[in-house]
Formats: sequence, structure tokens, C-alpha cells
Amino acid sequence: MIRISVCMIVKNEEAVLDRCLGSLSGIADEIVLADTGSADRTKEIAANYTDKIYNFPWTGDFSAARNFVFSKASMDYIYSADADEVLDEENRRKFLRLKRTLPPDAEIVQMKYANQTRYNTAYNFDTELRPKLFRRLRTFRWVDPVHETVDLGVRIVNSGITVRHMPAGLHSGRDFSLLEAAAKAGPLSERLARMYAKELFISGTDRDVLAALPCFEPVLHDENRGLDEVRVAQCVAVRGARLKGDAAAMFKTALKNVIADPCAEVCCELGAYFKASGDWEEAATWYYTAAFGAQSELNVHSSGDIPLRGLAACYEKLGAPAEAEKYRSRADEWVPPQSGDT
Repeated sequence: MIRISVCMIVKNEEAVLDRCLGSLSGIADEIVLADTGSADRTKEIAANYTDKIYNFPWTGDFSAARNFVFSKASMDYIYSADADEVLDEENRRKFLRLKRTLPPDAEIVQMKYANQTRYNTAYNFDTELRPKLFRRLRTFRWVDPVHETVDLGVRIVNSGITVRHMPAGLHSGRDFSLLEAAAKAGPLSERLARMYAKELFISGTDRDVLAALPCFEPVLHDENRGLDEVRVAQCVAVRGARLKGDAAAMFKTALKNVIADPCAEVCCELGAYFKASGDWEEAATWYYTAAFGAQSELNVHSSGDIPLRGLAACYEKLGAPAEAEKYRSRADEWVPPQSGDT
């Protein structure tokens, strides 16, 4: 049977920490927490489960905090948990079974991360596979009987365990402040830039979008950026230009996007622009394209219920109540995809 270190970074988690740690009782062989500055009962609650509680001064870098707490683990595998996660009884049993049956060469175990979209996270699927359990120390092996080489492949196991994400509140404000700071410090990685853009379209305010423009606008003019990076930047830039009332900049960027393979987000922005101008026919054209002729780049709702409701509003104004009701009903019945790969 494998032994597991549960590693967590926490701050002011008294509302949810006991629930999380209680659900890991019997699974964790060791619990290690790094507290980044709690002013509530977080450490007092944690002390009911472990004496391995470390103070880690917050630096604005979650990776630094997670690397620190991982360095304090001592068991075979590390389970990375957040305080607002919980395992129900069925998934606790699955986890205990996994401890007994995990293949000895497994290095990463993925679990289903559930309950995301209702909390406006930067993910489009309500359930996604995420790596959650990691072998603490990796053993390198030579393979092949001749022309031997070191096996660098990572052995990933997909488990049937579901971890439920049940936060007490939203973290959007915190995340945007960290993303803005990271963008000011230097160019973001392609992955982080996409995550930033997703958060903007899923839970960002107008202020958040406008603050992000200096991060994304330069990408539009950088010939070294790939097409995927440019498409993400176009979505943000078009929304930002519309919010600023800069029609010329909006159309300049939007036309480059829609001329070949339009993003649903850009089509929705064009629909919103013409809707605000009172041009209901043109607005309906772009909402229809978003719903039936484009793919979402950042937010699945951009090719689903958002343009469908836009269509309903346009047809209402155009004096076509039956059409309006048709699209309104489709919007009410629309559901986002339930799962996807990370």
C-alpha cells in the first residue's frame, strides 16, 4: 500500500478547512500545510489534524508556496489539495482502494475535478481531469536491450475519483491582481496568457478587461507569436476596444479574426456592438454566427446561451416574438459540456 502526504497551502480557510481535512481522514498518512498569513482560526483547525504546519511568507507566487510545501513531504506520494475541496464517502472509498492497488510504476494520478462552472472559475467544463497525486521521488530506468536510453516517459493513471470543488466564495479578485502583476513583470507564458483571457471572459469585469489590454495588445503585432496566441489576444482586444468605444480598433482586429475561422467571442462582441447601436438585424447576424457558425476560444457560453439570448433580444425588437421565444427556449435548455481534458 502506498503512503500519501497531503500537501496544502492555506490562508484564512476556517470556513472550509475542517470539512476538507475531515474528508481526507484515513487517506492521508501525513498532512503538511504552509500557511501564508492567516488571521483567523485556520492554524488552530489544522492543528487538530497535523503538527506539520509551516509559516510561509506570501510572495504573490502560488508555485513558490506549493514548491515549499512539497519539499516538506516525506511519504511515497503527494496529494495536492486545496481547502475548498472535499471527497464524499463514495470517493473516499475509491481513494482508499487506489492506495491498495496503484501500479508501482505510476507517477501521476489524475482525478475528476468537479463543480467548477457554478463558481465562475477559468474552466469551461464542470468536470475535468486534473493531476492530483504525484510520486514524490522519481526513479529513472534504462530501457531497451540495445541502443539503451533512459526512460523519460511519465506514467499517468486516470482514476475514477471525483474531487468536489466547493468554495465559500469567489477568488476572481485575487486572481486578477496576481495576473496583472505577473503581466507587468514580463511576458506571460502562452498557457498563463490563455488562462488570464479565460478568466476575463468567464468572470472578469469591464475594469479587469481594460486593465489587461497592455498584456494582450502587443501580441497582435508580434510576428513571433503563434496563431493560437494571436486568436486569444484578438478576443481580449476586441472586447477592450468595444468597452472603450474605439470602433475603428475593434473592427480592425475583429475583421482579422472573422475573415477565416471566427471565434465565437469576437462574434458576440460584434453582436453586442450592433445591438447597442440599435441595428438589430446586423446584431442578429453576428449572434447567429456565434451560436451556429463559430467555435468558442475561451468561454463555451460564447457559442451557446450568450448568443442565443442575444438572438432572442434582437428578434423581440424586430417584432418577431415567435423567433424570439424559439431562441430564448434554446438558451434556457442549453447546457455546457460536462467534461474535458486538462
